[in-house]
Amino acid sequence: MSLFEASPPVRKPKLAEMVVEALRKRIGAGEFGPGEKLPTESQLTLHFGVSRTVVREAIAALAADGMVQPRQGAGVYVMASASSTFSSIGGETSNKISVALNVLEVRMGIEIESAGLAAQRASASQLAAIQEAWNEFGRLLKTGSPTGRTDFAFHRTLAAATNNPFYLEVLDALGSRTIPCDVASPWGTESVLSYDYQVGLHEEHKIIMQAVVARDAEGAREAMREHLSRSQDRYRLRLAEQGSEH
Repeated sequence: MSLFEASPPVRKPKLAEMVVEALRKRIGAGEFGPGEKLPTESQLTLHFGVSRTVVREAIAALAADGMVQPRQGAGVYVMASASSTFSSIGGETSNKISVALNVLEVRMGIEIESAGLAAQRASASQLAAIQEAWNEFGRLLKTGSPTGRTDFAFHRTLAAATNNPFYLEVLDALGSRTIPCDVASPWGTESVLSYDYQVGLHEEHKIIMQAVVARDAEGAREAMREHLSRSQDRYRLRLAEQGSEH
């Protein structure tokens, strides 16, 4: 290669990714044990020399992976995933669509009711968090960026708004890989990850959000049931297509 020939650009890790990796290593090394509280947002901002937005993005990513659990007004705590009753749920990494359908069935049993409880119990700050997660999904969609983590974050804010920690614990155990709208998901395919598919998800989330904000518990349950049922239908169609290919 000529000295003057341009080298291909090398993607630099995002600041949030570097913070995630650093915290992941410290948690893995036992510096922050199960059940222990992480440093505050301000402390992490100073320690890593990044903005609060970067820290929040990093914490959201760790939460999506089931490593930490933000608790309203109390801080962020390390999850005891190794000893969690539900830890084995999140360990499934099969790429079979039938497994995705099983996970969606479990999610229906959990998230339909969590949407209704969120409509009844959500605080003003929790409603704002739901709105922010929905807005972020839309922003990423417009820029062509992966939306999987924000998809999970939206569902997670609803679980948090139940103010019952077990809804959040089960969802965290299932993990971000249960969200098909993610390039990291073992069930992500080109047909599943299409732009139109993600636009549809965003609109379905909007209907759920509007019902929760309106304090319409039954409407929120029905909107979540419709949302997850449509995901089931899409996967059943994909499973049928795979069968016809053989």
